[in-house]
Amino acid sequence: SGSMVWGAPGDTTLIGAGYTEIVPYRFDYWTATTTAGAPSIRYSHTAVWTGSRMIVWGGYNGSAYLHDGGQYDPVANTWTATTTTGAPGVRGEGHTAVWTGSRMIVWGGYNGSAYLNDGGQYDLVANTWTATTPTSAPSVRGYHTAVWTGSKMIVWGGYGGALLNDGGQYDPGANTWTLTRTTNAPSVRAYHTAVWTGSRMIVWG
Repeated sequence: SGSMVWGAPGDTTLIGAGYTEIVPYRFDYWTATTTAGAPSIRYSHTAVWTGSRMIVWGGYNGSAYLHDGGQYDPVANTWTATTTTGAPGVRGEGHTAVWTGSRMIVWGGYNGSAYLNDGGQYDLVANTWTATTPTSAPSVRGYHTAVWTGSKMIVWGGYGGALLNDGGQYDPGANTWTLTRTTNAPSVRAYHTAVWTGSRMIVWG
């Protein structure tokens, strides 16, 4: 118990103040995340950082596709389950998640039998889900990319029975989609990468 501070190795001022040096260098040790209350085992899930918590959601446990998850508080080293009420349907792989600053948006992916073009907005504080509209949404897909622009989520490319080179802009406030143009778009692909520059999305590979 007590407090911990960062200091240079061998800091005589801190040692003189009663602190004990627990590691010889800064940032060179691991602390285990607690398993108490943690989501069940899984892989191919998504994770976002909210600024204070990590939210993990969905994935596959080797026998079933999932639609649950948890919020992890690294300071308290505690987990809080995300509600499944109103959550998007199960999806074990190929979906994406972005953090808007107030909500996590999950979209697309594969549920074990079909590719999807639905999703949901998860409100961390209220622990509630709101469905993303299917109206004008991009076609079903997984293994696409998603970036957050500061006001919209852009999804692009992926695989939905065929490789794709289209996508859409999702406005979470209005709950509306606008399709991205395909003119001069890169060729069809999945498992690619995408980043947001502040004004443009760059897709590569």
